[in-house]
Amino acid sequence: MIATKREVEGGVETLRLLLPAVVTADLRLNTPRFVTLPNTLKAKRKQIEGTTPGELGVDVTPQLTTLRYEPPAKRKGGTIVGSVAELVQKLRDEAKVL
Repeated sequence: MIATKREVEGGVETLRLLLPAVVTADLRLNTPRFVTLPNTLKAKRKQIEGTTPGELGVDVTPQLTTLRYEPPAKRKGGTIVGSVAELVQKLRDEAKVL
């Protein structure tokens, strides 16, 4: 069960819904905090703690192996044609498409 509030014309309505449910939010959901100069200076002096995956007990060995890689075959460059008639002639004679 989920409990939520929504604004209506007369005030605020509280709803209790059974899951699964679709819930949406508007832009007023979060009120951002403004950064102050003292907090910025404190953040600059604060040490950043680092951990390795081994300290967290995470296995970082690759789960996939590449068996074989074959690059695509080389293609010859295209030709720029001057007109539609020339294109039709090349498609008919050289490419045997038409």
